[in-house]
Amino acid sequence: MTATTGTDDGRGGRDGADDRAELARLLPPATGFALPPGRHEHHRERLMHQIDHDTAAASASAKDRARESAQDRRPDRAPARPRLLRPSFLAPVTALALAGALVAGYSAQGGGEGPARAESGASAAERAGNAQPVALVLGRISDAAAKSGEGPVGDDQFVYVRSQVQGGDLTSGKLVTGPPAEREIWYAQKPGPQKRLGYIREGGETLPINAELGDTDGTREGISRPTYRWLAALPTDPRRLLDHLTALTPESERQEHAQAVFEQIGYLIRETVLPPETAAALYRAAALIPGVTEAPDAVDALGRHGVGIAREDRGSATRSEWVFDPEGLAFLGSRTFLTADTAIGAKGALFDAQAVLKRSVVDEGGVRPQG
Repeated sequence: MTATTGTDDGRGGRDGADDRAELARLLPPATGFALPPGRHEHHRERLMHQIDHDTAAASASAKDRARESAQDRRPDRAPARPRLLRPSFLAPVTALALAGALVAGYSAQGGGEGPARAESGASAAERAGNAQPVALVLGRISDAAAKSGEGPVGDDQFVYVRSQVQGGDLTSGKLVTGPPAEREIWYAQKPGPQKRLGYIREGGETLPINAELGDTDGTREGISRPTYRWLAALPTDPRRLLDHLTALTPESERQEHAQAVFEQIGYLIRETVLPPETAAALYRAAALIPGVTEAPDAVDALGRHGVGIAREDRGSATRSEWVFDPEGLAFLGSRTFLTADTAIGAKGALFDAQAVLKRSVVDEGGVRPQG
């Protein structure tokens, strides 16, 4: 199965992509989530080592269908196996990959009529009258990001982020959302292959973040380990940056590629310290992705209301939202949830959410910044 729209790779318009993007902007956004969102997977390392087994147990029939579909695809279109990224970057990707397979199986069995749209207290026309073009909103966010930043970050330093997080667990085959928790993370910035990528503290326990599974010599900096130096080397022209990230983002049978790229940008802004020029370019690049829309009054994992930027993937029945402070337009957090009743969970069920509490740069992993 390939992407469901003519511009899912985010590379430009064809087949009426501009019209679809405009229609997506006019549709009502998801209703505010009642629970305080915000926690990624618990016991990260154990889950990462067992993810293949858990995926097979949760969706054997869906895997059979994916295998049959793979045989029909052209060899040059075969998607790469999803890489096992580290906590900030992998947890949502793993959850959505499994969710996509299960949702696809659910639809194939006639279990639903496709993703339902989130309800809204206002009509689409009323929303359209109050909303601003998403490019304008992201332009304002980009301008604000260009004037901020915690960097630069040295190669021997660590990026520190403290967050309120909440996440969904799919090991049982059903989406089970865990309770909110506070998380602290330290990302190492050393260039070259690294076997220890940093440290994470959750539930009072500090654990090392090891290299990705399969990286016997260590994990290099890149899209799955975005160091400050790597981020600073990215193109700052929005179109070139979007093309570059589109090429780096793995394709999936179960998710629109445009959605994967949107989420990848979301992961880059969540638990990193971005060079101001890169941050500004990322937001303007996001505005070029078809289907990206404003989500007025979005809510982060702490219940903080703000300016929202969202994209819905109709193939996997999921919606991802970024939330920004309504005053200074600083990034507050994000969340991803189901937009339809599916085999793995009910509409509105939360995959993951985050609220950033503090960002800083420190000299030693596992040590909190002063103040």
